[in-house]
Amino acid sequence: MSASGRSETADDLLAALLDGMDAALCAFDADGVITHWNREAERILGWSAAEAVGRRGFAGWAVRAADAQGVEDRLMSAQEVPGRQVHEFPLLTKSGGRVLVRTQFAGVPGADGKPAGVYCAFSAVHAQIDLERSIALSEALMDDASWGVVLVDVDLRPALVNAHAARALGSGRTALLGRPLGDLLTQGVEELEGALQHVLAEGAPPKPVELWVSVRTPEGERRRCWRCGFLRLASPLAEEPVPLGVALLFQDVTEARRAELDTAQLRFRAHQLHRAGRAAAECEDPAEAASVRLDFALAGFAEHALIDVLERPGDPERPRLLRAAASPPGFPAPGSLPVRYEAGHPALQALERSGSVRASAPRGEACEEWARTRQWPQGAAHGLCVVLRSRGRSLGVLTFLRGPSRAAFERADAAYAEEVAGRVAADLDLDLATRSGAAAD
Repeated sequence: MSASGRSETADDLLAALLDGMDAALCAFDADGVITHWNREAERILGWSAAEAVGRRGFAGWAVRAADAQGVEDRLMSAQEVPGRQVHEFPLLTKSGGRVLVRTQFAGVPGADGKPAGVYCAFSAVHAQIDLERSIALSEALMDDASWGVVLVDVDLRPALVNAHAARALGSGRTALLGRPLGDLLTQGVEELEGALQHVLAEGAPPKPVELWVSVRTPEGERRRCWRCGFLRLASPLAEEPVPLGVALLFQDVTEARRAELDTAQLRFRAHQLHRAGRAAAECEDPAEAASVRLDFALAGFAEHALIDVLERPGDPERPRLLRAAASPPGFPAPGSLPVRYEAGHPALQALERSGSVRASAPRGEACEEWARTRQWPQGAAHGLCVVLRSRGRSLGVLTFLRGPSRAAFERADAAYAEEVAGRVAADLDLDLATRSGAAAD
C-alpha cells in the first residue's frame, strides 16, 4: 500500500474513533483553526463537521462576541501549560440556544516537541454533573452507607462489598469477594440465590423482600432477618442490556421482627389461656378440665404433653410418679403403675428444684434412642418439664415435648409452661380434694 493510501486509512480510522466517542471532541491546530469535530459535538451544538472544520476558533458562530476573546485565550494557552485544564463556559447551538459546557483542554505537541495545536473535550454541564453524582453515589454506597450493599456477579458471587455488609457477614471486605454464598450463609442460601436469579432473569421485585438467614461468623452462626432490595445491573455501553449482576441492598431488621414475633406469640398464648379457661369451666370433672387445658396449650407450642402426678402428693422425698393424662391421648394410657423414670430424669429434676427443666437431644444422637431412654414418645427431641404446685405442695410434673424439626424450648417457653402448669395444678388439686371428700363420706 502506498504512503497516501496508508494515510487515508489512518485518517478514516481516526474519524471512526472520534465519531464513536461518548464525549464531544474537537481539535485545533497551532493557529486555532478547527481540524476535527466528532458526532457528539454535532449532537450537542447542532453544527455538523462540514460546518465546523476550517473555522478559526468559536468566535462568530459558537460563542457570543462578548465571550469570544476569553474563550480563545483559554483555548490557545493550553499549548503552553502542561497537563489538562478544566473550564466551564457557555456555547451557542446552531438553533441559537445556549448550553453550558464543561471542557478539558490539553496541548498537542508536534513531532519536534513544539506546540502543534489543542484538543478540547466537552460535555453539557448537567450531563457531567449527573455522571459525577453517579460516581459519588456509588462511592458513598460502598463506603459510608448505613445499610449493606453487595454487588453480585452473574455467577452469584460477591464482586464488591461495602463496609456495612462486611460487618453483617462477619468478615473483611476483600475476604468475601468471589466466594460462593454457601460459604457465607448456612441457612437461607437457596432463598437468596433464588431471588438473585429471578432478578437477573425478570428484573427487580416491586417491593422489598424479607429473608431469614444464618450467617457464618468466627463466633458461630447468627440468625438474622434482612430486609432486601434488588437492582439488576446492565452495561450502559451495549446496544442491548447485558446483565452485569445484581446489587443487593439490605438492612438488618432482626430485632424489630423478633419483637413483632414475640408480641404476636404472647397475644396468641394469652388468647389460648383464655379459651382454655372458658372450656375448662364447662367440665364437671376437674381431671377432665386439666386435660382440656393441655389440648389448648399444645397449639403452636409442642407436639406432646404429659401429666405425671405424685403417688403421694406433697411428699417429694419419695417421688413415685403415675401417668395421669397425655395429649394427644395414647402415650401411654394413664394407669396405676409408676412411670419408670431413671435417676436424673428431667421430670425428677423439676420436682427436686420445684421449677422448670429444659432438655434437648445432643447433636448427632438419634432422637429415638434419646426419647426411649427417657420414656418419652418416639421422635421427641426437646423436652420441658414443669413442676405442678398448688397450695404450697408439689402434685406432679407437666412435660411438653417437641420434635427435631422444632427449635429447643427457651426461657419464654418455660414461663408460658409454668403459667399452664399453675392452672393444671389447680384442677388436679380440686380433683384430689373432691375424691378425698367423697371417700370421707
